[in-house]
Amino acid sequence: MNFIEELQWRGMIHTVMPGTEEQLAKEMTTAYVGIDPTADSLHIGHLVSVMMLRHFQRAGHKPIALIGGATGMIGDPSGKSAERNLLNEETLRHNQESIKKQLAKFLDFESDAANAAELVNNYDWMKEYSFLDFIRDIGKHITVNYMMAKDSVKKRLSAESSVGMSFTEFSYQLLQGYDFLWLNQNKNCKLQMGGSDQWGNITTGTELIRRKTDGDAYALVCPLITKADGGKFGKTESGNVWLDRRYTSPYKFFQFWLNVSDADAEKYIKIFTSIDKEEIDSLIAEHAAAPHLRSLQKRLAKEVTCMVHSEEDYNAAVEASNILFGNATSDALKKLDEDTLLAVFDGVPQFNVAKSVFDEGVKAIDLLVDHAAVFPSKGEMRKLVQSGGVSLNKEKLENQDALINYDSLLNGKYLLAQKGKKNYYLLIVE
Repeated sequence: MNFIEELQWRGMIHTVMPGTEEQLAKEMTTAYVGIDPTADSLHIGHLVSVMMLRHFQRAGHKPIALIGGATGMIGDPSGKSAERNLLNEETLRHNQESIKKQLAKFLDFESDAANAAELVNNYDWMKEYSFLDFIRDIGKHITVNYMMAKDSVKKRLSAESSVGMSFTEFSYQLLQGYDFLWLNQNKNCKLQMGGSDQWGNITTGTELIRRKTDGDAYALVCPLITKADGGKFGKTESGNVWLDRRYTSPYKFFQFWLNVSDADAEKYIKIFTSIDKEEIDSLIAEHAAAPHLRSLQKRLAKEVTCMVHSEEDYNAAVEASNILFGNATSDALKKLDEDTLLAVFDGVPQFNVAKSVFDEGVKAIDLLVDHAAVFPSKGEMRKLVQSGGVSLNKEKLENQDALINYDSLLNGKYLLAQKGKKNYYLLIVE
């Protein structure tokens, strides 16, 4: 597999330094991507560069994931309008371990193959490096004029920016450049990859290697991913879409991909999956013939959810989706854990009902009219029950006077009422 060609048809190349393709054709090459360790989970904004490493390894080359423990203590000015909070070492180490577990789903770290992936942390080679040694050994090779010419620096120093830029942040590109130099000298790493906003930092590294050791170093960046409507990719109303289920449940993760637009689905299935070109072309054609079936979104959501979570989580997410659209059983509903139940019915009308109401059982008609205003009147509820239009926990209510007690509750505290096919109400019992 030709790595550059693979990335090209997937729409994953923004700029590539001359000579990169020749280097990759010549020998197994080592490349790295830097990952910011400011949280103990990656979010889907990280996935583009992780997928670049995945394709790189599939093409027979060696990927390195660099956790920016040292640089994470400073903050990168690229695309940011303010400095970030600094982290302590204990937090960084915890975040590093969590991130490695997630990366292991995409990269082979464990095998004895020559191109097995490695994880490194730049804190390990920076922590003992004194400031005086650093500015003497590294600082003298890169001029201030060169650093000032970078877009990320120019934007922050421009008249429109009221924030300015601290020396700490100004020094960031020099530190990132030194990472590349260190990896070049110690791991024979010849390529750095990242998003197009990193081009300035990455080329500082190639320049440093050239000036200090006259070594070979290359750069390749992918476009920043956007949505067709111009919105920011990976952001929802509730914030980032995380890979860790503690922050974004597998169901919500699955729903994010399922709900992307047709134009975005066509772009994302190339970037975020390893499906080959032939199959993707056929999926796109199938989708174009019947867009209402959303086959592209369904396949995208399946691939990414299975890769990040598991097939079991994917199946549970599909089953949970079916509950909302009417064709699932009460057994499927009872299997949902509390987080998924609340995620599925996020946005439906909710009623809080006192626990004491269930002490001796309560008639369904009293519960859904007096304690929770699902129906405006008992007469209306009786009519709908008689025509078979009322369900509780996905089971048809045959008799409006049926007693509802604690045993009827999902997860010991929820009851799902359904009026007709599409109107759901969640009763929360506390």
